[in-house]
Amino acid sequence: MTAIPQGRTRRAVTAAAICALAVTATGLTGCGSEDPDAGTNGVGKLSATAIQAKAKKAADKAPAVRLSGTVVSGGTTYTLDMRLKSDGGSGSVTSKGGGFRLLRVGEHLFLKADAAFWAHEDGESDGKPTDTAAADKLEGMYVKVPTGDPAYKRFSGFTDKDVLLDGLLSLHGALAKDGHHEQSGVRTIRITGGKGSGGTLDVSLQGTPYPVLLGRAGNAGTLRLTDWGKDFPLAEPSKKDTVDYGQQLPSS
Repeated sequence: MTAIPQGRTRRAVTAAAICALAVTATGLTGCGSEDPDAGTNGVGKLSATAIQAKAKKAADKAPAVRLSGTVVSGGTTYTLDMRLKSDGGSGSVTSKGGGFRLLRVGEHLFLKADAAFWAHEDGESDGKPTDTAAADKLEGMYVKVPTGDPAYKRFSGFTDKDVLLDGLLSLHGALAKDGHHEQSGVRTIRITGGKGSGGTLDVSLQGTPYPVLLGRAGNAGTLRLTDWGKDFPLAEPSKKDTVDYGQQLPSS
């Protein structure tokens, strides 16, 4: 057996010790020549600003996406599950107080909700809300939202892929990289705005650099972006399932 020089042994032990210290201090999973971006699309090597630009470009070019998760606004948590593409979208928005479904095909926006959503108490007749009958009539029906009604602007944004993603993918504050991660089996690179207070965004390191997870600024919700490019049927509801009030919706 050939003897190993003591100097070489000491150097090997020293190198192993340094590697172990580096792992403990940084949380890295390996030492030596291991590259966390090996086998990826290379986006992880870019600056945070360039990563955000790549993710936005990929999102803009994708014909469809599914957006699901939570949004916190005014102390209320809303749960979204929307499927979007260039000519419209569909899905649900719910909260502790109830929820509704949205469907937009081109410029035509439809809203579907239960009677409680439509009922209000701004007027009474014989001690009863004046529009109880109307609320019962609207339950489970698709109500066409007139383009001039304030509700159109308020709700159509939930179904507009370009408008919705442009706002969501814009982090606030100075951008920085926050390491390599994994979301539902997909390797990602995370970027942050304002050291995390301005939101976080995980971008796929596999294939097209799509955004896959968004943490909204101020802990205002978390949204997953999936089914990129996956088409889905989008058609107006049948006339028998639709109520058209003309120029203005009933108050709700």
